[in-house]
Amino acid sequence: MLIGVPAETLAGETRVAVTPETVKKLVASGHTVRVQSGAGVAASATDAAYQAAGAEIADQAGAFSADMVLKVRTPTEAETALLKPGAVVIGMLNPFDAAGLQRLAAAGVTGFALEAAPRTTRAQSMDVLSSQANIAGYKAVMIAADKYQRFFPMLMTAAGTVKAARVVILGVGVAGLQAIATAKRLGAVIEASDVRPSVKEQIESLGGKFIDVPYETQEEKTRPKASAATRGQCPRAGSADSRPRSPSAWRWPTWSSAPRSFRGAPRRPSSPRTWSSP
Repeated sequence: MLIGVPAETLAGETRVAVTPETVKKLVASGHTVRVQSGAGVAASATDAAYQAAGAEIADQAGAFSADMVLKVRTPTEAETALLKPGAVVIGMLNPFDAAGLQRLAAAGVTGFALEAAPRTTRAQSMDVLSSQANIAGYKAVMIAADKYQRFFPMLMTAAGTVKAARVVILGVGVAGLQAIATAKRLGAVIEASDVRPSVKEQIESLGGKFIDVPYETQEEKTRPKASAATRGQCPRAGSADSRPRSPSAWRWPTWSSAPRSFRGAPRRPSSPRTWSSP
């Protein structure tokens, strides 16, 4: 199959869809890879590196005329006109952009939006959302450290001690967890918050402190409330019914519900005078 890798034309986009390492794997599988000249320069991948990996260097029209086109961003209107009917386009195609999808459909091509790929074990290598969010969390902390006018770690010098910076991270998803780990490695004091209380253990495992903000999620709002009978069966903590009872006042509800170890245990004689020690 002929695979084309055009250059990205969106302002500020420095990524490239295929690296020289990936080209080696595709060529070894019997495919022909055609890379647009200068497509990987912004990503530190020269044309010579692609040629050494077995790729062909072509112009923009040659890259878009392939059977399969690999892109980072969705093709523009001018780029869509260069696609041949029946071609396959793979990349971050922004599936919520109705105009862009209609443009691809009118061109007679098949598009695979990697943002919409199911997040399963088999498709984990195609999960562009997690991989790019991981990088975004790292980059966010690095930008913050550059803009911060003091130091992130605690520094002890002859002139005195500089306290460590306090970093607050809101949202502990893939990007947030990477941001916590990066800021911790830089020596900052981390505090993080999320609407999901379940991430508390993840934050603390990375050395951060969880900021507990009471919040009721939509799932909790729509969850059916417990009835009065159910509340009676499950008393709240601290109520009179939930206090621990003494062993003498406690009884098994029925003999059949008692553990087997209790059923088979020998009974103690009624008279203490006949009881013998083991």
